[in-house]
Amino acid sequence: MTSERIVISTERAPKALGPYSQGVRSGELVFTAGQIPLNPATGVLNTGTIEEQTHQVLGNLAAVLEAAGSSLHHVVKTTVFLADLNDFQRMNAVYAGYFSDKPPARSTVQVSKLPLGAAIEIECIAVAK
Repeated sequence: MTSERIVISTERAPKALGPYSQGVRSGELVFTAGQIPLNPATGVLNTGTIEEQTHQVLGNLAAVLEAAGSSLHHVVKTTVFLADLNDFQRMNAVYAGYFSDKPPARSTVQVSKLPLGAAIEIECIAVAK
């Protein structure tokens, strides 16, 4: 039995920078593309502190998940990509505010470079409501 793939697109999150979808829903699961701290209204990268960038990224993820019939409360797995692992504690303090009750599984890695020079990118998998 195969599940239909539904492409998720919303104006409340940044437009894709390449040939990919903001998210895809397949059955009861939602898979998001990695979100960087782009302001969806302006298309401009938020170059503020890691805390400000983390808030922007999680807001972008929330918008994609809501468009797919899910929410941050239904996230089961995240992957956090940091340009500098020294930002981990500060990112984690913001992240904890979004996932305080029953947090999802998570991997966090340092990468050599992120799109547009962002300091952070997060992708996730969630269950649809």
